[in-house]
Amino acid sequence: MEYRLLGRTGLTVSPLCLGTMMFGDWGNSDVEDSVSIIHHALDAGINFVDTADVYSAGGSEEIVGKALAGRRDDVVLATKFFMPMGTAPNQGGGSRKWIMREVENSLRRLGTDYIDLYQVHRPSAEMDVAETLGALSDLVRQGKVRYIGSSSYLGSQIVEAQVVSRDRNLERFVTEQPPYSIMVRGVEGDVLPTAQRYGMGTLTYSPLGGGWLSGRWRKDAETPTPASRARRALPGRFDMSLPANQQKLEIADALAHVAEEAGISLIELAIAFVIRHPGVTSAIIGPRTLDQLQSQLPAADVVLSDEVLDRIDELVVPGTTINPADNSYSTAELAVGARRR
Repeated sequence: MEYRLLGRTGLTVSPLCLGTMMFGDWGNSDVEDSVSIIHHALDAGINFVDTADVYSAGGSEEIVGKALAGRRDDVVLATKFFMPMGTAPNQGGGSRKWIMREVENSLRRLGTDYIDLYQVHRPSAEMDVAETLGALSDLVRQGKVRYIGSSSYLGSQIVEAQVVSRDRNLERFVTEQPPYSIMVRGVEGDVLPTAQRYGMGTLTYSPLGGGWLSGRWRKDAETPTPASRARRALPGRFDMSLPANQQKLEIADALAHVAEEAGISLIELAIAFVIRHPGVTSAIIGPRTLDQLQSQLPAADVVLSDEVLDRIDELVVPGTTINPADNSYSTAELAVGARRR
């Protein structure tokens, strides 16, 4: 497996990053099986692992910590904070109060005394980014965190954070974690080039488009039923009555034929497409089972021809997202109350 520099940090990471959202109650609740899958990924050459405090209410971090026992120093370990971890006030967000409390919880669950990459899971429209950057800078100076990053930031938010870091002499975000797949290409026009200009590494998530590019979604097959949690949280992504999702079904079917003619699986096509973009450092894969992991690992060695890339561009225009519900971005300025004149 090839390895790449993570932006300008000097860290070397694999082009596939093991995402662990599916380990725990949200997906695979068998702890020993989840640990075995993580070990298999590490043995295959993956040295980059991403999790978050909110995944299975901390359960994912605990599983990762168990799996990395004795192997911690060989792994670039990333986790995230921001999402609510309880119903009481101040149990989430990007405030200094919450960051200083939650980093200790993550360190305990992960069974480590430092986090390589600590990421803000989402931006906040209500809070000064300097509040978050100031607290994270203190964690870096304390040695509890090595680097800091952002997730699902718009291009303008990336720029704002970089300028604030420069002007106030604070640690800067060295990575961005955006959604990116063949069907979700909006970041190509702004987020990826902005991250490149600032020398940031990128670990993109959902390269299979939430399962749409797994090979299960075909016109001539029974429409899969998504997991109940996904259906409740993101109904717009799976409602087949929506024209955008009908279009996704057509595209998934056409892409499957492109992959077949190229002699690879649709999964390999989808992941290889993401990791070959010059603005992408690593693609986060999120297997729930060992079979799923094994179907995704070969993508690290696939190089798509110009002809195949051109055919993909004909199906999905560069810089576009077929269904906006898939891109994970929420802009407060476009909420109903804010956009009315």
